[in-house]
Amino acid sequence: MKVRSINSLSELKQSLSANDRTFVLLYKSNSATSGCAESYLNDTAALIEEAVILKADVVNVRDIHPAYGVDTVPSLLVFEKENLKNIIKGCQTTDYYQKLIENQLYQADAGESGGPSVTVYSTPSCPWCTTLKNYLRQHKIAFTDVDVAADPSAARELVNRTGQTGVPQAEIGGEWVIGFDKAKINRLLNING
Repeated sequence: MKVRSINSLSELKQSLSANDRTFVLLYKSNSATSGCAESYLNDTAALIEEAVILKADVVNVRDIHPAYGVDTVPSLLVFEKENLKNIIKGCQTTDYYQKLIENQLYQADAGESGGPSVTVYSTPSCPWCTTLKNYLRQHKIAFTDVDVAADPSAARELVNRTGQTGVPQAEIGGEWVIGFDKAKINRLLNING
């Protein structure tokens, strides 16, 4: 899929209402950091056919960023229908964007799993985080992934709640799992194995 340019807030809203998940890169033309983000996101779009990825140059499109309180570009806005769910600032790698988008699409496909809510706190460079998320996907457990490397306030909140700085950490139905504790995860999610 190709990243599609949009030219107004109304065009964005039309796309949001038509899709479950939408990713929007706000960037500034002739900026090295924005060019970096745009290039990596184009590479990502080529790898993920089912993703809806849009972009808007804030030099020409002046009504989107103030509507969502974005004051820094590049920023990738993650929407669930019309609701803004996350803002990823700066230039990220293709691998980072791919994992972010695939996880968001997976959550949309998984829908309600009927079990307890699951939130995973992770970083892109953490191998045990990837192991945990892949394990949940393998068992078709819907989860929300919070990247504490990209969200310092979430990282502080995590330390306040658990007293731990390492990742992965998962909150499963209100109970905390530190690391990839397979036995505890299985017990909390009624996974046999």
